[in-house]
Amino acid sequence: MKPLIVLIATFLIAVLTLHFIHGGYEWAFAARIAMAVMLFFTASAHFAFTKGMEMMMPAGIPFKKGLVYITGILEILGGIGLLVPGWIAVTGICLILFFIAVLPANIHAALKQVDYQKGTNSGNGIKYLWFRIPLQLLFIAWVYFSAVAV
Repeated sequence: MKPLIVLIATFLIAVLTLHFIHGGYEWAFAARIAMAVMLFFTASAHFAFTKGMEMMMPAGIPFKKGLVYITGILEILGGIGLLVPGWIAVTGICLILFFIAVLPANIHAALKQVDYQKGTNSGNGIKYLWFRIPLQLLFIAWVYFSAVAV
């Protein structure tokens, strides 16, 4: 829920700020700014809640801690790439692939009731997927329409 709030709030602030500065609505640019801020926000969790993030992955996956750090770095790079002219479309495609790739970890975490912030199995459980899967689809559509299709 927090990433969605960050995304929407940042989008509204960016739309209004860009309108004030440039005198017009720059929807795609505002959407990319919002996604970048949201990615920076979610990347911070990879470094602050590493143990819980490791718990989100199935048991057979090796190098979990390293993968948590790598995915956090990828989110930061994705946020930066959305703001660099010439890199926007390729970054958008990479982020869509990234969002698809991390969805199984989110599904596994829901099934195991992982609370990544506490590093426990006292999370929301399967009902969380009714929010998380549509949220992941929103992220994919958001990136597609603001970075790939423009």
